[in-house]
Order: sequence, then structure tokens, then C-alpha cells
Amino acid sequence: MCCLLCVSSSIYAEPLDNDVIGHVDVEHDFSGVIDVRVGYADSIDSYLDGGLGKFGVDNGAHLALSQLGLSYHSQWGDAWSSRIVANGYVDGINNGLGITEAILRYRDIPSEQGIRFDVQFGLMYPQISLENVATAWASPFTLNYSTINSWLAEEVRHVGLSTTVESLGKYRQSEHDFSLTAEAFMFNDTTGAMLAWHGWTQTSRQTLVQETIPITAIPAMEEGGMLDAQAANSDPFTELDDRIGGHVLAKWTWRNKGSLQAGYYDNNANTHIVKQGQYVWLTQFGHIGAKWRLPSGVSLISQFMQGTTLMTNTDGYPVVDNDFYSGYVLLSKRWDKHRLSLRVEDFSVTDNDLTPEDNNNEDGQSLTLAYQYQLDRPWFIQFEYNAVDSTRPARAYLNESIELLEQQWQVSSRYFF
Repeated sequence: MCCLLCVSSSIYAEPLDNDVIGHVDVEHDFSGVIDVRVGYADSIDSYLDGGLGKFGVDNGAHLALSQLGLSYHSQWGDAWSSRIVANGYVDGINNGLGITEAILRYRDIPSEQGIRFDVQFGLMYPQISLENVATAWASPFTLNYSTINSWLAEEVRHVGLSTTVESLGKYRQSEHDFSLTAEAFMFNDTTGAMLAWHGWTQTSRQTLVQETIPITAIPAMEEGGMLDAQAANSDPFTELDDRIGGHVLAKWTWRNKGSLQAGYYDNNANTHIVKQGQYVWLTQFGHIGAKWRLPSGVSLISQFMQGTTLMTNTDGYPVVDNDFYSGYVLLSKRWDKHRLSLRVEDFSVTDNDLTPEDNNNEDGQSLTLAYQYQLDRPWFIQFEYNAVDSTRPARAYLNESIELLEQQWQVSSRYFF
């Protein structure tokens, strides 16, 4: 199968002064992914449709364009580059096309001591995910992301400035690299709302920059309830309090063996503010992660996240006050044209507030088994089974079972270009 869209060119700008400025070499590159899936889910109405189902599809059979991702990258000179990523979805529930990332980057040449600066600005993810490393934030391991990365995809993005200082070991005759990242950001004031009101999910859909997310119609949001001022949809990219949040990350890499990382995220929100039905949420969490090469060519990826999210009324009274955690271990083995991946997860939300008819408690486990076969260099067929076993009392508000085992079977054709 031929490449659907692949452009690589050099444009030479006419210099204003050849002696001073010289030629500017600008390189352009397009890459993307087309992911078409057919499958069946034994579940309830999806969270994407305002339900409390854990998957991005409703109960029953489905055929979907699960991702049409396009990434445009430009590079001028040795240090400056930009990247714009758009994603489209045709799933019959929430069809859409829009921007998911837009970044300007400066990455200089390492010094003689191996020190390098990497600065990025724009609409971006915090540097957390170890799974979503393929084109357009896809995962090369599984179709559905882990619950951690599903939450990042849904409502943990921002407009911000990210600065990384790297110490490269090869300049010190060492196999060890170290880096420290500091990120400052805004436009993330409702982060935590969806985690509270529909809990952890397992999906492969990224919220588009122009989208809002439907909230499950719980009794507390009805007229006279403590949450009746909340809008029907949450806006994950809004700025309400004009305050700057932060994220820090430390990472150690042992060349050809693996890496360890640890970070802390705080959106530094003022929870006394509500505008047009959008409340400000204070969300803070720590996270750790490991990516390691095991014997027999097995890759290990594991992440754990634990934190809190708080929403109050304008007087500061806690309306939603939750603790949460999620963790996963993924093992993946690749040989010849085959890849087999196994992921297990455990997740929880603990409701600490006294708000009636708004029970956010949740506890669950998840299993994912995926087999991938490479038909051609950019074309993959993948079979995947997902099971999420969870207890969520809020499902009783929708006359659904509090304890629920949801299962999904998927077959995907993914073409990278």
C-alpha cells in the first residue's frame, strides 16, 4: 500500500543580507495514522455519550474510524522546529476533527559538557506518558490506552511553557543520561471534573481543542441540587482564574537498558471561582514511571499516579473532594512481524465530601491483551481484548448495576504514514 500523504521538502528563503543572514533551510514533513476498527462491547452507555460505561463505545457491535491522526512538523536550522497535530474520529457517538497539539520548540546543540536545553511552548500534554509515543499520540502497544493515559487524553492538557535541561552521558563517557523538566501552564482549570463524575475510563480518544465533554446527569445537578449551577458539559481547556500551574519531572536513562521518572503536577487553581457553569478545580498528583528492557526481548512499562482533586462553591465549601490513584504494568514482546502485549491495572477514586446524590467512589481493575501483526512496514492488523471490572455506586443513579464487568473485543487495521 502506498503512502497516502508524505511530503518532505526544503524551502530556501531569499536572504535580506547574504553576508549577515545567509540561507534559511526549512524542512517540512507530514506523518499520520489511519485506524479503522470493528468490534463488540459488552458494556453500558459510553462516558462519551454521558453514560458511565468505561469504553469509548456503547454496548453492542461497532465499526469506527477510531483515529485519523495527522502531524505536521517543520524544522528550520539546527534548533528551531514546530509541530501541529490534528485528530479526527467517526465513531457514531462523538464524531469530530480538530487540533490536539500545537508546539513551537527550541532544542539546542549539546555543549562540550553534554548539557542541552529543550524549550517548548504551545498546546501540549504534560510530559508524563510512557505508552503514547507513536504518531499523533497513538500507542504502539495497545489500541485502548491505560486508564492513566486515557485521563490525560481527555482532560489533562494545557497551553504552557516546558523547559528541559539534559545531561547526556556520552559526553562524559557514561551510559547514564539525566534530565529535569519544569512546566508552567494555564487553560486547564476544570481538570479533575471528568475523573470525578465518570471515573477512570479506558479509551483511545483525545479531546479536541474546540470540544466540551458531556457530564453524566447525576441527581445533584438537577434543579435544587448542590451542583445545579454546573454546566451540562465540562470545558477542559478553559481559563477561569488567571493563575499559572506547574509540573516538574526528573528522569534517569540507562542507555540500552531503560529509564525511570518521577514528577509532580499542580494546576494551582482558585476554587472560589465559577463562570458560565464552569467551576475551577484544584488538582494535584504525583506520578512515577519505568520503562525497561527485560531478558528475551520483553519490554516492561509501568506507571503509577496518586493525587487529589477539589471543587468548592464560591464560599470555599467543599462540594467535590476526591482522592484518586491508578497504576498499570504492561509487558510487550516483539519478534519478526509479531507483537504481543499484556497490561494489568488497578484504579480507585475515594469520595471525601458530604454532597448528597453525588457519590464519586470507585474501585476497579482492568486487563488488556493485544496481538499485533505487521502486514507491511507501515500497516498493522491488531486484535485486542479489554476487560474492566469496577464498582461505582453512581451507576445506581442511571438504574445500572453498581458492580459491573465490561468487556470489549476489537480488530483494527492501522496504517502509519
